[in-house]
Amino acid sequence: MTSRRPDSFDGLGYRGREDPSFAGGYSGRSFNNLSSADLQNWVTTPPDIPGSRNLHFGDRTPQFETFSAPSGSGEDTHVSAPPSEQLNRFAGFGIGLASLFTENVLAHPCIVFRRQCQVNYHARNYHLSPLTAISVMYNITKTQGPKALWKGMGSTFVVQGVTLGTEGIISECTPLPRELSHKWNPKQVIGHLMLKGLTYVVAMPFYSASLIETVQSEIIRDNPGILDCVKEGVGRVIGMGVPHSKRLLPLWSLVFPTVLHGVLHYVVSSSVQKLVLFVLRCRNQSKQSASESSSLSSGQETVQSMLDAYFPELMASFAASLVADVLLFPLETVLHRLHIQGTRTIIDNTDLGFEVLPINTQYEGMRDCISAIRQEEGALGFYKGFGSVLVQYSLHAAVLQITKMIYSTLLQNA
Repeated sequence: MTSRRPDSFDGLGYRGREDPSFAGGYSGRSFNNLSSADLQNWVTTPPDIPGSRNLHFGDRTPQFETFSAPSGSGEDTHVSAPPSEQLNRFAGFGIGLASLFTENVLAHPCIVFRRQCQVNYHARNYHLSPLTAISVMYNITKTQGPKALWKGMGSTFVVQGVTLGTEGIISECTPLPRELSHKWNPKQVIGHLMLKGLTYVVAMPFYSASLIETVQSEIIRDNPGILDCVKEGVGRVIGMGVPHSKRLLPLWSLVFPTVLHGVLHYVVSSSVQKLVLFVLRCRNQSKQSASESSSLSSGQETVQSMLDAYFPELMASFAASLVADVLLFPLETVLHRLHIQGTRTIIDNTDLGFEVLPINTQYEGMRDCISAIRQEEGALGFYKGFGSVLVQYSLHAAVLQITKMIYSTLLQNA
């Protein structure tokens, strides 16, 4: 980039130099020839160089009155940032970190128990209530130790990493858009959903390996490494390295239910998130207009503005995940049973929490699985383990509320 500074620019000496290229619009000035009134119209010693401050022709540097310092500030003329700005940034980071921790770590035992209930076709207790789910989760932890409900957490992060990496690579190598602009059209939406579908197809064998790690009983389970999920996923693709039975469904028969569940979950969660975010922002705008007319203190206004800046995104994401998980819970039950079939997996007995059970299903496909569940287990069979979902999102909501209270307290005391 070429410099816009004129040749032979020497700072203060530039005022007394007559430059032909700038003589027409900018005459040379000197401190010796200027009166005190002229000096008050200029903040800096050098003249206004075109392009140095993005000024148009004829514009002048802002005067002292615009940046006048408060009384008693002395020579300090710059406007300092509010003392609570760093605290606001730190608190915002802490709120996002707390939400991420709750969603991926604290809620993992609920996810493990939910998946075990979904694949357990022997279960007589469907655990539709949070109370029964909590009691059996406690029995499993008491019998097998604390790690019984935290298994497979590393593999879930591996699947998320594979999904994000695959999505980025496909979007760079193809014209499929990774994000939708505000002025989207049907062609962009279809391409975006195709990108999501291809991503779920690539991550499907690793998702299947992660599912096995999360539902496998801790009693007969070795201590797998973090990369064992990748090894088993590759082995599932090439058909080597992992012991399977003849009832194992081929990957091509799992493509449709996997992509269907993934795309629907993404569409529902994205739509709900945008809707909730729009409603919350409209409500925040009405609150701001009401607070301007009311007699709220400046501290209360600052706290409320910071809360309105951070929490709408978190609340919208929370509501989106909750609605998507509730609506697609039956499809998720079918998907997990198809993935786990033929893998010789032994799970915990979700009726009592003291025994183990083998998984010996013989579904021929998605349609046969739906029909078998409806006939043998009834309509509520699609909702086995639904109580753990309520426990999961109750914990998430409690953590959000606690962090909000802590954040408000810190801002008010700052």
